[in-house]
Amino acid sequence: MSHESRRALIRLDPHAPLVLDTRALDRRPGSMRELTRTVAAPADLGVEMVGVPEGADIELELRLESVMEGVLVTGTARMPLTGECARCLDPLEDTFEAEFQELFVYPDTRSGGEADEDERRIEGDLIDLEPVLRDTVVLALPLSPLCRDDCPGLCPECGVRLADAEPDHRHEAAIDPRWAALRGLTDRPHDKQEG
Repeated sequence: MSHESRRALIRLDPHAPLVLDTRALDRRPGSMRELTRTVAAPADLGVEMVGVPEGADIELELRLESVMEGVLVTGTARMPLTGECARCLDPLEDTFEAEFQELFVYPDTRSGGEADEDERRIEGDLIDLEPVLRDTVVLALPLSPLCRDDCPGLCPECGVRLADAEPDHRHEAAIDPRWAALRGLTDRPHDKQEG
C-alpha cells in the first residue's frame, strides 16, 4: 500500500483539540487568521525525565497564513512541565514555551511528483497540529533537566543530597576488596635477611 493510500485511510476528527479548520482562509494567498486556544496535553509529550503532564492546559497562540502551496502555521505554545532533576532526583515543576512554524500543503499542489513523506498535508481543509507540537516540544526539552544550574547532586557513597549536606561531608576512602589482601603487605614490617 503506497504512502498516499495509507494517508487516505486516516481521517481527522474536526472536533479534536489540535485539529484546525482552514476554510476561513478560503485558499486565497495572503489571507490570514489569528487565534488563541487552550487544549489538553496529549499523552507522552516529553522525554524520560521531564514532560508535560497528560491533560495539562497548553495555551496556543496561532497565526494561519494562506500561501500558494498551502497554509503556513506559526505559533507559540505555553505549557507546564513536571519531572525530576537528573543530578539530585528532586521533583521539578516549571513552565515551558515552544515556538514553531510549519507549512501544511494542499494535496493538489504537488502535481507530477511524488509527495515528500515528511511534508505535512492539509486533509479536507483540516490541519493536525499534534505531530508538529510533539516534534517541537520533545526536541526542545533537556534530556538531563536540572533543578538549578549548579545542583551538586547526590553523594555517591551515602546518597545524601550534597546541597543539604554539611560543608565537610566526606567518607573514608573505600578499598576495593580485590586489593584488600595487598594492604596487609604494607602494614607488616619487612623481614631482613642476612646473607
